[in-house]
Amino acid sequence: MTGSLLSILLIGFLLGIKHAIEPDHVIAVSTIASKSKDIKRSVFAGVYWGIGHTATLFIFGMFLIIAKNTITDTVALSLEFLVGIMLVTLGVNSIVSILKHSHQHTHASDTNEKARPHIKSFFIGLIHGLAGSAAMVLLTMSTVTTAWQGAIYILIFGCGTVIGMLSFSTVIGLPFVLTSGKQVNRYLNNLAGIISILFGIYYMYNLGVNEGLFSLWFS
Repeated sequence: MTGSLLSILLIGFLLGIKHAIEPDHVIAVSTIASKSKDIKRSVFAGVYWGIGHTATLFIFGMFLIIAKNTITDTVALSLEFLVGIMLVTLGVNSIVSILKHSHQHTHASDTNEKARPHIKSFFIGLIHGLAGSAAMVLLTMSTVTTAWQGAIYILIFGCGTVIGMLSFSTVIGLPFVLTSGKQVNRYLNNLAGIISILFGIYYMYNLGVNEGLFSLWFS
């Protein structure tokens, strides 16, 4: 590899880290990290988000790059709108699960709680990756010249997002782990859910009204 390509890949890695800690990503993963009773689960929540995010970016992004195709504004904004719906759903589910957990303390519910976070994180990452594919393709095509360089760039970018979200999910998980089993933990969980709902509503409003998605849908 040439020095210029290595520099481009390094920038892609750093951009991946920066991309991981955008508000909608952080809030979504926080709703899952809030359920963590040990730091390992928080770490894996971030890792699986990053894997899901990278998988979608790579598959969808490479398809568009090889096909030399682009996504229309309507499709791109509609995919972003899915993120808003997901944030509201995650917030509602987080609050409802806390209310249910306060009334149910069965072994089965604990087992399910251990099994869900990684799958949820991966699925959230997939949606975020799909929503960010249009911007990723534009960034990649403006940065590299060949498809194989594009593939490497997206994978390096993905590694950055994994590390960025791993680091953040570790930090955000600490308060929930340290307060596990205490009353304050329930308040923190509810707060995470409320923030997710409010940000999701704002996110959809901004896309629909300020970004003109509703006009594109109904024009």
